[in-house]
Amino acid sequence: MTATQAATAAVTDAPARRGRSWRRVGTGAAALALALVVWELAALVIGDSVTLPTVTETASTLVKYLTHTYPEVQGKTLIQDALISAARILAGFMLGTLAGVVLGSAMAGVRVVRELADPIISVIRPLPPIAFIPLLVVWFGIGETSKIALIFFGVLPIVTVATLGALDAVPEPLLHASRSLGASPLRTMLHVRLRAAVPGVITGMRIAMGGAWTSIIAAEMIAATGGVGFLILQAGNYLQTPLIFSGIAGIAVLGFLFDGLLRLLLRLADPTVRR
Repeated sequence: MTATQAATAAVTDAPARRGRSWRRVGTGAAALALALVVWELAALVIGDSVTLPTVTETASTLVKYLTHTYPEVQGKTLIQDALISAARILAGFMLGTLAGVVLGSAMAGVRVVRELADPIISVIRPLPPIAFIPLLVVWFGIGETSKIALIFFGVLPIVTVATLGALDAVPEPLLHASRSLGASPLRTMLHVRLRAAVPGVITGMRIAMGGAWTSIIAAEMIAATGGVGFLILQAGNYLQTPLIFSGIAGIAVLGFLFDGLLRLLLRLADPTVRR
């Protein structure tokens, strides 16, 4: 196919792609609306807001605590708690991702590093990060350091494995072409292998992001004085079920936004990916 034919095909296919995108959005919105209707009907049948509040009650509670603190004495608004959790996620996730990419690249480029690090990563990766919460509290206290470290240790092995797998999947002829043009192993790694591996690395980051949210919410329920996890725990202690659902909704929105940013980054790195 010539360049002109490829450009013509891309222009012709653009309306069809937009149509599929809007259809997916419509289908997703309809599925979400159906889930809310089922929730509302189930809550009306149960008739107990402590067990299952209605959608409207949950929505009114969510709106209220966007500007009101909970607990009212020395508490924070839902927005403040969400920002606290998001800041912890971003700090630990960025550090863990950077370390994972560096370690995965070193393992792919240096055999000794791979032989030394692979058994350690294989042992650490299946361990749930929340199992380290008591140990991190002993080491770093209940401040921000322990929570950022928890996310870091959860993200690191996932991004490392994703980076290593993506680098190993780079076609050999591409590497041979780079070396035949005089590129050093380091230059080949930086300008050829890593660039080709970016989509795989971002996919690993998306997987790690889900685990990061699980870890931080658990940590905030055990050792924290702020954050969405702390808010949910406090609401549960006083049987404020609508507020619990409000906190869960806040986590869902933040998780959706963060994953959307990573999906956008993936699309920019690899335009052929349709997500």
